Amino acid sequence: MLLRISLIVAILAGAAVGVLNFVKVKEKIEKVEQNRAAEQTAKEQALTKLADTEKTLATTEKDLKQTKETLDETTQQRDRAAAELADATKKVADLTDKLAKTTEERNNAQSELAAYKATGRTPEQILAFDRTIKNLEKTIAALDDEKKLLNRELNKVQNELARYTNPKWDGPSLPANLVGKVTATDPKWEFVVINIGENQGVLKHSRLYVSRDGNLVAKLRVTTVEKDYCIANVMDGWRVGDVVEGDTVIPVYPAISSL
Repeated sequence: MLLRISLIVAILAGAAVGVLNFVKVKEKIEKVEQNRAAEQTAKEQALTKLADTEKTLATTEKDLKQTKETLDETTQQRDRAAAELADATKKVADLTDKLAKTTEERNNAQSELAAYKATGRTPEQILAFDRTIKNLEKTIAALDDEKKLLNRELNKVQNELARYTNPKWDGPSLPANLVGKVTATDPKWEFVVINIGENQGVLKHSRLYVSRDGNLVAKLRVTTVEKDYCIANVMDGWRVGDVVEGDTVIPVYPAISSL
């Protein structure tokens, strides 16, 4: 009887140990599975971050390439503007020198004509000198017109060059006495047509005030310049009222003196 009881106790003890070991093993298995699941999740997150990083890097490289191309293009435009400015400056200097020489020749011819008259030269000789003087005056007038044209071209080049070299540049100066009128408007696209252009001294990128009865209506930026008219857009934040035909236009930056 005692042996049977001992055997039963031993069986129960073994079963208890088995159950306890099973519970511990199960806990370890569950912990291992949890760790494995956490590692899998961390791995997937790391792969996602890696993909995002590679995508961001590709976008950054593309933006960097585009920025470099834009910088190269801007540098080329600046260099071209500088070259055009140097060429226009040289032409103006040459023309000024030529004009001075022609003026001197005209003055000399007039002096000689006066001297010939005083000495009683023949009418044929006097007429010849008169024709010479008139031809010289025509030459001077043509040179003066050419000089004005070159000065306009020089102002254009200086205007474009300032856009690339002066970070604070906000538009060129225009003749102080410049006054124009709005001849047409397009409210949908916010642009206006003005009856002043290149012949009156308007330059591209000029800033203009629009007024009516002495009150500010809007501020414009010139986008297109033709001989006797220009086209401008209403600048953001500067619309006080609607621009209409007949409104007066004056420069935002009037020059101290004009051509």
